[in-house]
Parts: sequence; C-alpha cells; structure tokens
Amino acid sequence: MVSIDEVAKLAGVSTATVSRALSGRGHVSAASRERVRVAADALGYVVSSRASSLASGRTRNVGVIVPFLDRWFFSTVLSGVSSALMRAGYDITLYNITADADVRREVFATFLRRQRVDAVIAVSIELDDDETQQLADLGLPVIAIGGPNPSLKTLTVDDTGMARLATQHLLGLGHRDIAHIGASPEFDLDFHIPTQRRLGFEQALEDAGIAANPAFLEPGDFSVDGGFRAAKQLLGRPGPRPTAIFAASDEMAIGAILAARDLGFQVPRDLSVIGIDGHELGEFFQLSTVDQFPMAQGERAAHAILAQLEDDADAGTPGAGALPFELIVRGSTARV
Repeated sequence: MVSIDEVAKLAGVSTATVSRALSGRGHVSAASRERVRVAADALGYVVSSRASSLASGRTRNVGVIVPFLDRWFFSTVLSGVSSALMRAGYDITLYNITADADVRREVFATFLRRQRVDAVIAVSIELDDDETQQLADLGLPVIAIGGPNPSLKTLTVDDTGMARLATQHLLGLGHRDIAHIGASPEFDLDFHIPTQRRLGFEQALEDAGIAANPAFLEPGDFSVDGGFRAAKQLLGRPGPRPTAIFAASDEMAIGAILAARDLGFQVPRDLSVIGIDGHELGEFFQLSTVDQFPMAQGERAAHAILAQLEDDADAGTPGAGALPFELIVRGSTARV
C-alpha cells in the first residue's frame, strides 16, 4: 500500500503539505497542490478516510434523510445532493424514513448519534419538536428542504403557490371546468403537500369567481398509474366532463394524458393537462408543468451544507430561503 511519505517524496514536498493538498484544508500553493495531485495519481494513492477522520475530527460524510427512495422526485433531489457532495470529496449515508414509527425513532435516537456524519440534510420530512431537538443536540450543520421549520435552516417549497400558478395558466386559456387529481389521505403526510396543492388550486378558482366542483376532484397516489386511474374516473363517468386537468404531480399528469388517449380524447384539443415537478419525461410527453427544479434543490442544499462545514461565509449560496419555480408551457395545454 502506498504511503503518504512516498507521495511527499515524489512531489518534493512535506507530508503536511500532502495532507493539506489532498484534504482541501489549509493553504497550499497552486503549484504544490498540482505536484501532489500528479504524484498521488501516479502512485495510486488514496487518502484513508479513517486516518483523515482521526486527524480532522471529520468523517467527510453527510447524512441524508428521505421519506422515499423509489419516487422520481426524491431520487432526483438525491442525485443533486450526491453530485455536489461527491465533487467536494464527501460521501453520503441515506436514512430512509418509513411509515414504521419505530424505525423512524431509531434513525434519530441511534443512527444519527453514532458520529458517522458531519452534517444532515432532511428532504421533505416534517420533523416534530422532539426530532428537531435531537438534530440540534447533535451539534452538526443541518438543512431541511420542504415546509418551514423555525428551528432549522430550511429551503422552503411553496406548494400552494405552484398549484395556483398551474391553475391560473389553465384559467388564462379560458378553461372553467377544471378537474384536480390530488391524493388520498394516506399520501398526505409530511408538510401535507397534496393538501397544499389542492388549496392552491381552489384559491385560483376562487379568485376567478369559480366554485370548485366536488365531482372534479379525484385522488391518486403520485404515480403514473394513479393518475391514469383517476383520469379514467374523471373522463369516463356520466355527466359533464372537465376541459382541463391539473394534476398535483407530473407523473399523475402523464397518467392522465395516457388515460385521455386511451378513451379517445386528443390532448390538448379535447383536454388540457398540466402538472407540477419538472419531470424528465415531461418534454417527451409535451407536458406543461410548473418546474420546481428538484436536481437544483439537492445541489443547493448540498452547497449550503458545504458552506457551513467549510465555514465559507463567501460561498454565495444562502442557507435558507424560498426555492424557485417556473411555469413551463408545452403542448399539453391549449385554449378551450
């Protein structure tokens, strides 16, 4: 196994300079840093994470808490977090918060207390007072993505605002009979995202002087299949049918487009459809959406954590604040 002494000898510098150059901590001239890099690459030297941890008190590992690992939105946020942290030389440890209360309690009471992480990022997890206090007791940098938490630095998502914008787009196209595909109560968990998006939908209708039609509200499960089944109900039952659908996620909106086609409707001639998220398949389906840039959410959270870890006051990335979103108009919406 190649030692740090061999790298120092080949680069013509001290072992302390090698350590600073490879860890990124401490001042090293650009020329020396490059010599160390070339020498390390030539010898195949990799810094021992255990030795680095003992020397610095850091693990160079960030814990990421997520409610789902098999949903597109969360996997995309994780991709943003992972790519930014890996570029900075950090590993990540995932903690999947399940519906099992005992497992969730164990994550905060045991796993995070093993001193294996330098910081924590919580993605769309509504933390109660006890969980928030347990995170604070760790004495580590913490940042959350999602709804507001006055005790934590939080990148907030305006789900109500995104839903209003999507609905206003349909209203602006002249639609008045607008249906909404939301979620059943079992999916209305952390930060009540389905409820917030339904409220935004209803507020936009109210502002336009339109009463929400209960027959035009259908639950889904934030999946393509759930959107397909919900749209089949909305479009297939007797009575007036909607001229437009606002789905609370792009995946359900894609399901609605497929259901409309299956029933013989043309999108957008017979039915306009819009979603929320900015799904990677949105362009393929020509889906109009409100993009909340999930990849960028993960990157921004990672940069904020890195700024705290490196005490970089000039990092240029705010540690908290509202996350941006943008209406993207494609071919799934048209004038009524």
